[in-house]
Amino acid sequence: MKSLKAQQHPLSKIAYELEVLDAPVNGVKFADKLSESDLFPLKPTQIDILQINMGKMCNQVCKHCHVDAEPDRKEIMTKETMNQCLNVIKNSTIKTVDLTGGAPEMNPEFRWFIEEIRKISEDIEIIVRCNLTIILANPKYHDLPEFYRKHRLEVVSSLPYFTATKTDSQRGDGVFEKSIKALKMLNDAGYGKEDSELKLNLVYNPSGAFLPAEQSGLENEFKKRLKNGYEIEFNSLFTITNLPISRFLEYLLRSENFDNYMEKLLEAYNPVAAANVMCRNTISVGWDGFLYDCDFNQMLELKVDATSSQHISEWNQKALVEREIILKQHCFGCTAGAGSSCGGATA
Repeated sequence: MKSLKAQQHPLSKIAYELEVLDAPVNGVKFADKLSESDLFPLKPTQIDILQINMGKMCNQVCKHCHVDAEPDRKEIMTKETMNQCLNVIKNSTIKTVDLTGGAPEMNPEFRWFIEEIRKISEDIEIIVRCNLTIILANPKYHDLPEFYRKHRLEVVSSLPYFTATKTDSQRGDGVFEKSIKALKMLNDAGYGKEDSELKLNLVYNPSGAFLPAEQSGLENEFKKRLKNGYEIEFNSLFTITNLPISRFLEYLLRSENFDNYMEKLLEAYNPVAAANVMCRNTISVGWDGFLYDCDFNQMLELKVDATSSQHISEWNQKALVEREIILKQHCFGCTAGAGSSCGGATA
């Protein structure tokens, strides 16, 4: 398979990515592997998680970001769309609301939205995907750890490594130092402690064209290094495979690593991980309210295959549960090795 170069292609960015991700890997398509595992067509098992993109605005510009988030992005969820989400949360089987971005906290209605979710239910699990440095970005965010604590949010934060060099190379100069300060603030608020119900989980993404190491071993190493070096505690480490879309796809093509990386994903295909992919119990909501099988498909603008329910305002539980999940070659990333999801390994 000959490597493609994005800068030489006449199509739009999304159209080009979809063309690249439609090509077989050594003659094999993702659907072929699912068929071998008796999983094709891939369908949901239930809908438990509503993952909501609050907007693409972010105070960071990370090399691996599949959202292409940065400070200048203008796409942001409106209060009207949030109210439509609240209506679904109130009248569906949703057990977990997973708030992401960009930096979800930069949405001006972020706190109002969480307060409204809590009015619906004290028991629903609310996750915020916090990049840590947002807590220190502006004085108006300094009380976020206390706000999280008050509303019993689970905090999930990306930390590429337990050293400054690797973290800053992926996320920007000074990010590691700010992340450490933010983690200490979260610990001070009660997060990540063994005797606390306030969960603080970290996320690890590889910095190059390779799969993450085994999750439990890496978690033990992170805990040891962060405790000994900085007196920081956390609950779990989630390892997530970099999927070949957006900035990471651009990196793979530019560095001519695309073919080799896709072959690695194919060779590491795990049918157990495939059976437990996150799209089988999750719906992803875009900043504009459109619905997707996962946030990766969201960035590729691949709306759910349920024509009567493609927007949060049209929510149809039956149609969404019965739909077929849309597949491309990037899906190999979720099924490689121990699997990958927003909650870490799946096998």
